[in-house]
Amino acid sequence: MHFDKYSGYEITLGVYFYICTMRYDEILGLEHIKNHLHTTVSNGRVAHAQLFVGPTGSGVLPLAIAYARDVLCSKAPDRCHIQMDQLAHPDLHFSYPVANNTRIKDKATSDDFLSEWRQFLKEQPYGSLADWYPYIDIEKKQSNISVHEAKKIVSKLSLKSYEGGYKILIIWGADKLNTEASNKLLKLIEEPPAKTLFILITEDADQIINTIKSRCQILDIPKLSADAIAQGLVSKASIEPAKAAMLARQSNGDFNKALQLSNLSSEDLEFERWFITWVRAAFRARGRKSSINDLIEWSNTIAATNRETQKRFLNYCLEYFRQAMLLNYKATPVVYLKSQVEGFELEKFAPFIDGHRITDIMSAIEDAIYHIERNGNGKVILTDLSIQLTRLLHKKPASLN
Repeated sequence: MHFDKYSGYEITLGVYFYICTMRYDEILGLEHIKNHLHTTVSNGRVAHAQLFVGPTGSGVLPLAIAYARDVLCSKAPDRCHIQMDQLAHPDLHFSYPVANNTRIKDKATSDDFLSEWRQFLKEQPYGSLADWYPYIDIEKKQSNISVHEAKKIVSKLSLKSYEGGYKILIIWGADKLNTEASNKLLKLIEEPPAKTLFILITEDADQIINTIKSRCQILDIPKLSADAIAQGLVSKASIEPAKAAMLARQSNGDFNKALQLSNLSSEDLEFERWFITWVRAAFRARGRKSSINDLIEWSNTIAATNRETQKRFLNYCLEYFRQAMLLNYKATPVVYLKSQVEGFELEKFAPFIDGHRITDIMSAIEDAIYHIERNGNGKVILTDLSIQLTRLLHKKPASLN
């Protein structure tokens, strides 16, 4: 890894990561939300517990850090901004999902991975949980925010602030708080010490227990617009405007995804291969009973990955089916997907994905995601989904039934 002083990026395996110091003017789009947050600070109306809800790649985490900077540094000396640039302000605390690994054998907490966390924030501020896991070598494990973490949080926030102002805790991936940790933090959120600010971040507010959610002021952060992403790719990644516009459409509101697409994400290529293997086996299964074995083998392959990968793959499948349907109905201006796998053409697949099939297919995949999120057996869930897909791909239009 090395730093390119001309581009403002670190270069790792050919991928450029924007170095962001988490200031409002560096965060893409979201102008009305940034203005709202700054106004609450200026008017002294900072709610003590806030839940930021927004999708991966929309910039929720850097937005929360920029807000924390505003709260901590608005009336502080320049030293405060220097500390924030280094993500080392003594009154700013982070909590995030972790798991034991080869280095930390038991009761892993966020403090055990603080140096990796700072590296992640500098390299991939718009990154997802899946982007975070390789930094701490837990790609194959289930992460959470445990009760051991909650005890440390209670201890930290019970102390006086170093600088005499606010103490701020940002909980990234707050939906990963387990039940014990949630209950441990509940009283602290209900009755916080003076000048204590909690910022919880999640993609799905429904995954936060109601007793905590009801005590938070909720701020919904939308996906980034294609224009905001395109402008970011041009200004921050030096990508030429036409290519930036195409990547922005493909990214579906996710800036980190747009950066990955600009470097041909290897995960997407793997996902497309899995997808093509799956639909080909499903098409064959109706006429060949032996093909059910191919579907079971495919299901076992996907189930062998971790749950986060399974969920990302199924969301990828949802988008692939959407793109096929749009192409089928001649909505070519919004079709951005191009197959990277030789021998498979979206144009030939698209006619099979029409209105009477797509709703049931998407419902089946969404049900599978739901059950995987709730720790269902991956092999059973994916095998059942594959059998459903076989039936749905061969489903006749209603008029022919």
